[in-house]
Amino acid sequence: MSLSDRLKFLGQLPSGPVAGLDEIYRTLRRSLVACLPIPARRFLARRDRRLIIEPEASTAHLFLMTGEEREPVGELGLDTAIPLPEIARNGPERSPTRVLMMPREDILTRTVSLPSQVRVNLPQVIRVELDRLSPFQAGDVLYDFLAKPGPKGAARVKVELALCRRDLAAAWVQRMRDAGAPIDRIAWEGAWPSANLLPAAERPKRRLELFSADKLLWTAVALLIAVALVGPLWQQKRTADALDAEVRRARVEAVAVDDLRQELERARLGSTAVLQQKRDEPNILVLLRELSDRIPDDTWIQTLDYNNGQVELRGESGQATALIALLEQAPGIDDVSFRSPVTQVPQTGKERFNIALRFTRARGE
Repeated sequence: MSLSDRLKFLGQLPSGPVAGLDEIYRTLRRSLVACLPIPARRFLARRDRRLIIEPEASTAHLFLMTGEEREPVGELGLDTAIPLPEIARNGPERSPTRVLMMPREDILTRTVSLPSQVRVNLPQVIRVELDRLSPFQAGDVLYDFLAKPGPKGAARVKVELALCRRDLAAAWVQRMRDAGAPIDRIAWEGAWPSANLLPAAERPKRRLELFSADKLLWTAVALLIAVALVGPLWQQKRTADALDAEVRRARVEAVAVDDLRQELERARLGSTAVLQQKRDEPNILVLLRELSDRIPDDTWIQTLDYNNGQVELRGESGQATALIALLEQAPGIDDVSFRSPVTQVPQTGKERFNIALRFTRARGE
């Protein structure tokens, strides 16, 4: 069940005149506990143990409340014949809070209206005015009160007053005190959550707990609310961070792809340039054919050097000076000239020549 489903209790609280404050508190508390994870619920349950003592004549039924779970643990009599169950005694572990739950018919409740000026001294005023507000003297009853919230600046304050005859609870209070497990609280069915008829002076001194079950519960609720408020923002930030990471990754990949594309383009241009250069280069076979056709039979070429369209010929001829005119008549050959003076070869009587020319006839021409 999701947190939002668990929080639907806000629209399901008891309402109307029948719904008491205690029932609203219990419903709210159960619903809030249901919002917590199971380990947190178990932890709170271990810290929220109450021994409920429900007197009926001279016998009381005992129940152990762990969180909202109620388990019968035995009975107790006013005489010592029925011993107190071990669960109710003080031990090395924290003992449960012992609550004397008086029958509803033994409790007198009424709502009284007092001037708002007495709010700051309400305990003293209630104690002094108790004989006027009830048919009992202060020493004859156990009582507690709760100031109800009202509009700001109201002239009167309404107070919920609850009373129980002291003699109806005294025997059970003394029985538990004699058993070494004094009563912590006297309440009744339908009491407000903090109601305690036991006078403060008669309450046992327990070690002050920094984190009670209710404090932990409301702290957990505050954390849940904070998570519910901050969670979407945190989730949005995580989503934004994830998107930023994706954008950065995509940008890096795009740069890598662009670099690869440029490298491929350079390779393509390079290969195209090579092909273009090869296509534009003169056909050497054409050059050799032209030389073979035009050079006289008494002439032979010893070396032919070709470099980027420039040709250099070395050889011997019966008439070297005539070669210039013959070569200039060939298509694609121009700039024919001697690179060095013509010399006579004594042994053969021929002329040694060194001719340079430029051949520009492209392939396919």
